[in-house]
Amino acid sequence: MSESEWSFPFEGALHDVFPSLHDAQSSWLSQIDSLPAPDRKTHELIRLVCTVILRNPAGIRRHARLAGEVGANWDEVLGAIMLTVPPFGMLAAVEAIPTAREGFDAAAAPEDD
Repeated sequence: MSESEWSFPFEGALHDVFPSLHDAQSSWLSQIDSLPAPDRKTHELIRLVCTVILRNPAGIRRHARLAGEVGANWDEVLGAIMLTVPPFGMLAAVEAIPTAREGFDAAAAPEDD
């Protein structure tokens, strides 16, 4: 499989050397994604905050996009980012804003139920 076929850039290398471990990790992550609470929007905003704290631009972009796809608006994304400022400082949040905006703007419109 090419790198573009994986959800995360590290998956190809992991699969090449430890395919069973990769399959188990993918299965485990899919179970986390199916938790009934918190709701999916909150789930993505929490993951966004975690990637801001880690200063992970790919994660920031991904979770801002996914948050938008499940119904978060830009103010909610921006507010979640800014919640990281008191414990983790201004720099990580400020650096994350343009990356999050890029991901959010790439989001497909949420589907109506």
